Amino acid sequence: MDKVTQDCPYPGCFFCVMKEGNPSKRRASILKFFRDLPSQDDDGQVLPISGLWNTAMAHPNDPEFIELGIFECMSALIWKGLKNRRWLSHDQNIYIPYYAAHIIGSYTMNMEEFAESAVHAGVIPPLVELLRGRLTWVEQRVAVRALGHLATYTNTFPAVASHGEILEVAIQLAMSSLEIVYSHFYQYIDRRLSYHCDLLTRGMGGVEMESRKAEEWASQLQCWSLQLINCFAFKPEFLPTICKPEFLIKLPGMWGGLVNENSPAGIGLLRTICHHKIGRGSVASCPGIIEALINIACSSDDWQYMAIDCLLWLLQDPSTCHKVIDKAVPSLVDLAGITTLGDHKKLGDTIINVLQECLQSQGQGRSSLSSRTKELIEDLLSSRQRFKWEKNIPKEDLHIKQAAALVVKLEGNSLFSSGNISGAASKYSEALSLCPMRSKKERVVLYSNRAQCYLLLQQPLAAISDATRALCLHNPLNRHAKSLWRRAQAYDMLGLAKESLLDAILFINECSQSNDPDLSLRQNKVPDYAERLVKKQMRAAWLFREAATKLGGVHREGEAGDMYGQDTDDSEWETASESDIGNDGRDEMGDDDDYDSEWKNEGERKAKYEKPSMKDIKHGFNVQLTEDEP
Repeated sequence: MDKVTQDCPYPGCFFCVMKEGNPSKRRASILKFFRDLPSQDDDGQVLPISGLWNTAMAHPNDPEFIELGIFECMSALIWKGLKNRRWLSHDQNIYIPYYAAHIIGSYTMNMEEFAESAVHAGVIPPLVELLRGRLTWVEQRVAVRALGHLATYTNTFPAVASHGEILEVAIQLAMSSLEIVYSHFYQYIDRRLSYHCDLLTRGMGGVEMESRKAEEWASQLQCWSLQLINCFAFKPEFLPTICKPEFLIKLPGMWGGLVNENSPAGIGLLRTICHHKIGRGSVASCPGIIEALINIACSSDDWQYMAIDCLLWLLQDPSTCHKVIDKAVPSLVDLAGITTLGDHKKLGDTIINVLQECLQSQGQGRSSLSSRTKELIEDLLSSRQRFKWEKNIPKEDLHIKQAAALVVKLEGNSLFSSGNISGAASKYSEALSLCPMRSKKERVVLYSNRAQCYLLLQQPLAAISDATRALCLHNPLNRHAKSLWRRAQAYDMLGLAKESLLDAILFINECSQSNDPDLSLRQNKVPDYAERLVKKQMRAAWLFREAATKLGGVHREGEAGDMYGQDTDDSEWETASESDIGNDGRDEMGDDDDYDSEWKNEGERKAKYEKPSMKDIKHGFNVQLTEDEP
C-alpha cells in the first residue's frame, strides 16, 4: 500500500485504495474516501467518480460500497453541485452530479435493500432538485431514472410519494421532454454544451452520433418519466392527478420510438390506469383515446396485447362499456383469431367471451348496442359455432368445401386479373363463406387477397380489417408478409405513420427470411418500394417531429436555412440500396412519389395520404407469395 501511494501524486487516491491487499485496510480507506470526498476541492475528482460509475453499472448488486457510504457521498456531491456553482464550473466537476445520480440509479435498480439504504442516506431531496431542472436535461434524465427505481419498491415508494411535486414534475417532463431536448441540444448544433456531447458519445463521435444519441436519450427521458408515473398509477389516490385529459390523450403517442422499443412507454401506463375503475372512467371519456388504443391493438407493436387488455377491461366495466363498445367491437372481432399473444393464452377465446357477455348484457337491459355492433358479435359467435360443428363432420365433406372454396378463389383471381376489383372482392367473400374454419392457411390467403382489393377500391379501413384477420390467423402471429405490406399501405393512406412503419419494417424482416424467390431480398437489398415507405414513415414518425414543427428545423452556423427545414429535399435519405436499384419495369411506388418535405403543413400531408397512386397500391401484386395469390 505504501509503495503504491508513494508512486501516486494524489494522496488518498481512490484507485490506489482499491489496490490495497489488506481487506480491513481497504474497507477503512474506502470509508474515509467516501466521507472526505464531498469536502475536497482538489482537481481530478471526476476520475474516481467515473470509475465508480463504471463499477456501479458492471456490479449493481455488489453491497460493498453501499455498506461503506456511497449513497451519502453521492447525495452530498449532488448538493455541492447545486449550491456551489463556482465549484461546479471548475475543472471537470460539471460531470459529477450526472455521474452521482447515475450511480444511485444503478445501485437501486435491482435490490430493494439497497434502495432502502439510499433513502436513509437522503438521496431523494437532491434527486428531486435535479428532476425539477436545476441543472440541465441530462441530469433530469438520470434523476428520473433513479427516482423511478426507488418508487418501484413497496418499502421505498412512500418516501418518494411524500415529495408531492415529484408526480406533477414527472407528468410535465413526460409531455415536454422531447421538446426540451430538441430545443436545448438537438436544434442548435453550435450551442451544444461540450460536456453533454462528451456524455452522449463518450468522446467517440461527431455531430451525427451526438444527434442520434440525443434522440435516444430524449426517448429515455420520456419513458423513464412514464415509468415513474406508472409507480404512482398503481395507487388509486394518485389517479385524479394522472388522469387529466391533456395528459391521457398524449399517452398513445408516447411510444419510445425505434430507439427505445423495449419500453412499453405510454401504452404501459394506460394499461395500469385501466386496472382501476376511476382510471377506466377517465380513459373512456377522453376523446380520441379509444381510437388510438384500437390502432395499437391492430398493429405489429410489441405492446399490442396491452392495448387489447385496455379495450377488454373497458368493455367488462358496466360504467364504461356503453361509451366504447361501438368503437371497439369491429377491431376486437378482427383480433378474435389470435390464439396466443405473449403470455396471453387463448386470447381469441377471451375476446369472444367478453363480446358475448356484452351481447347478453344488452338483452338484460344493462347496455345498448348499435345494430351494426350487434350484427358483428352475432357473426363472430356464429363462426365459433361453425368451427365446433365442423369438428364433427366427415373429412371428405371438409375436402369438398375446401375444393369449392378454391374454385371460387380462382374465379376471384381471374376477375382481379381482368380489372374487376369489386367482383374479385365478392368472390373472395364467397370463398371465405365456403372455406372450412380450420383451414387457416387458406383463410389467411383469402383475407389477404380481399385486403388488396379494398386497397385498390380506396377502402383502407376495410383493408386493415382483413389484413389484421389474416395476420391473426397466421402461424406465427403477425408474420404473414403480404398482409403486413398491405396493412402498411392502408395505414399510410390514413396518415398513421407509426403503425405503417412498424408493419413495413416487419415486412422487410419477413422478406429477409423468406425462401420464396419473388419475396426474398435480392442481393441482400431491401425491396425498393418497402425502403421508400419506411423512409417516408420514419420521417413522419420522427421522435422530434412535433418539436421541430413548432420550433423550426436544425441550425448550424454557416448553413443556409434549416438543415431539416421546409425547403429541404430528400437526397439525404437516399441510400446505396435505393440509388443502385434501376427501374426494372415495375416502378412499384410510382413516378410521382416525391416524399413530402418533413415540415409540410398538415393539410398537404393529409391530401397526400388520401390520394395514393394506383401504382403505389398495386405494386404488391408483383411480389408473389403463392402462384394463385394476387
